[in-house]
Amino acid sequence: MRCIILDDEGTARIIIEQLCQKQGTLDVVGSFPNALEAIKFLNKDTVDLIFLDIHMPGFSGFDFIETLSNPPKIIITSSDRNFALDAFEFASIVDYLVKPITEERFAKALEKAMQVGAPKPRFKESELNDLYVNIDRRLIKIAFDDIYLIEAKGDYINIKTDDKAHLVHATLKKIEERLPTDRFLKVHRSYIINVHCIVDIEDNSVLIKQDIIPVSRAKRAELKRRLNLL
Repeated sequence: MRCIILDDEGTARIIIEQLCQKQGTLDVVGSFPNALEAIKFLNKDTVDLIFLDIHMPGFSGFDFIETLSNPPKIIITSSDRNFALDAFEFASIVDYLVKPITEERFAKALEKAMQVGAPKPRFKESELNDLYVNIDRRLIKIAFDDIYLIEAKGDYINIKTDDKAHLVHATLKKIEERLPTDRFLKVHRSYIINVHCIVDIEDNSVLIKQDIIPVSRAKRAELKRRLNLL
């Protein structure tokens, strides 16, 4: 597995490289002290895995990920525990290692990275126009065009349409796999929106119909790419 290390601390890079060498399955093809050098490398070459620090001068690890159009698997290596929840907003991040990193914990993270496969393909807009949900032992048909917001509610999801809200026993991940990528985007760990129904965008939130929905840092760039900006 080809990998690179991105960390502004030289000692940290050496330690991670030594841990990589002990595993025997990793080929460290680059070690970089800043995001700019790593980006230049990735513009010319590809890797399977990145070991990435979060706190770096002028350009955080999260900022770095947002510059990548097709990021590989990423393992965060940081001395700061406070960003663990934020990190997993990024689909490419497979684990979060807190420094100092033990060899045992490193091996577990690598095993997890190797087990993570390609994401399941989602439906294109032209393939389906609706879905059926099971409510009170009845299959209810809901047209995709009618859905403007889907919200996670514990073990349930709330599918909002202009006429009605449908509370369904399912996960946000499960329904996301069945939604057309052209219309829907998960903008937060608890929300999927129909991008065609956006009324307004301000700072870190979007207005969908009458609902103000937060947009996570990990999804801002993707949301902007979806919009027809002037």
